[in-house]
Amino acid sequence: MVSGSALSAAAKQAEQLRKDGNIYFKKDRFGAAIDAYTEAITLCPNVPVYWTNRALCHRRRNDWLKVEEDCRRAIQLDYSSVKAHYMLGLALLQKQKLDEGVKELQKALDLGRGANPKGYMVDEIWQELAKAKYMLWEHASSKRSWELQSLKEACEAALREKHFLDDSQPEGFLVEAGISHMKQLEVLRQVFRKAGEADIPGEVPDYLCCKITLDIFRDPVITPSGVTYERAVILDHLQKVGKFDPITREPLDQSQLVPNLAMKDAVQAYLDKHGWAYKLD
Repeated sequence: MVSGSALSAAAKQAEQLRKDGNIYFKKDRFGAAIDAYTEAITLCPNVPVYWTNRALCHRRRNDWLKVEEDCRRAIQLDYSSVKAHYMLGLALLQKQKLDEGVKELQKALDLGRGANPKGYMVDEIWQELAKAKYMLWEHASSKRSWELQSLKEACEAALREKHFLDDSQPEGFLVEAGISHMKQLEVLRQVFRKAGEADIPGEVPDYLCCKITLDIFRDPVITPSGVTYERAVILDHLQKVGKFDPITREPLDQSQLVPNLAMKDAVQAYLDKHGWAYKLD
């Protein structure tokens, strides 16, 4: 049985190895950093940050298999690890597992919203999630477009066949049949135009966009005055410009910002219906 003092000594040594690994990492000495984190893991295998730190080194070396392995272990130890879910998502995307990768990135985004500003990663996560979501939308949109076009052509062919059969009717009836045929074609085209509207890129409604960045919200927060901002942007304003609301000019402190869950849900509902809105400029 290992004594408490031995465990404490191992923990201190592991922590020093983590610090050494961080120094190596900052100097782009990823091999040395990996060695340091590996020793720390050997001493204290249940500390999730050692696994995510090593995963970050593997990511810099594009060793995505090892990124996935380390992140899965980190998540077993700490399911709320934003970095672990984020890097696991990236690793899965590299393996062309888009759906699984998006799921992990979405989890990272949900966990990252409202996080400590020092470790805030929402914008970085959003960039990767948006690219993956847009790829999924493009694939699904192309498939829907092809299916709609095929169905439209089949319906038009059926109408032409019906019109051809009607040609055997008396002359007066033929005129009425011709008019009816044209109306039916127009109605058919309107129906298919309507069916394809959701996949036609347009303008994101203003109320879903931050008043400062003009981009669709990622992590919306609301102030006591009722104005909603992107969290990272308003925090940057409060730190660099002053502790006041940039629109109402009323005094404002970081502690007064509240997640706007209704806006978050509205944005997600819009994106679920209009996947083209994930496209980054």
